[in-house]
Amino acid sequence: MITKLSVNINKIATIRNSRGGNTPDLLTVAMDCERFGAQGITVHPRPDERHIRYKDVKELKPLLHTEFNIEGNPKEQKFIELVLENKPTQVTLVPDGLGQLTSDHGWDTITHKKYLSEIISVFKNAGIRTSVFVDADIKMIEGALETGADRIELYTENYAKYYSDNREKAIAPFVAAAKRANELGLGINAGHDLNLQNLNFFAKNIEGLLEVSIGHALISDALYFGLENTIQLYLRELK
Repeated sequence: MITKLSVNINKIATIRNSRGGNTPDLLTVAMDCERFGAQGITVHPRPDERHIRYKDVKELKPLLHTEFNIEGNPKEQKFIELVLENKPTQVTLVPDGLGQLTSDHGWDTITHKKYLSEIISVFKNAGIRTSVFVDADIKMIEGALETGADRIELYTENYAKYYSDNREKAIAPFVAAAKRANELGLGINAGHDLNLQNLNFFAKNIEGLLEVSIGHALISDALYFGLENTIQLYLRELK
């Protein structure tokens, strides 16, 4: 099984928005990512639209041929409406707060079980695959199953943070989390701070890893290596 690479294009939107025009063209970049081999496109619209705009999602939907993954906090009614209107392949539920710089924790799937179960049923009834952003915590993964989610997305910042110190120790909680997810029949995605240095070791040790979503590191690498070459480098790390 080869793990799919979904490219998060939020940073492209950030650069575009900084000048107020349409350079770089987000739609062209997304289609190029697919053309260069990416098996998915991820966007994470936030309420302040500081990078991906709601309008972008609507324009992207008819153009993409690979998997379309929309991330965000479903407690925003506008987000729910956006997902239901555009029906991506997958919606990834992330517990971001207003104004949060970037995602920094997973759901407490036990405390929020009732809420997550209700919103997940809404998306699943619309034919959208659901994924819940969680830390590498066995109890949170077991809780994710109870919500009815199809998949979990493992929040990998701690792995990336401690990889250079002791990669075996850094990955151990994720190996255990993946083992439990596989036992429960949950699909496994992963993302946050995965890069060319740590991706291969992660992918080789996480059994059943279906998809990684990578944005910041990949777009940063593209400044040096070019977008097409960079996507190929990341795909090579997943083999």
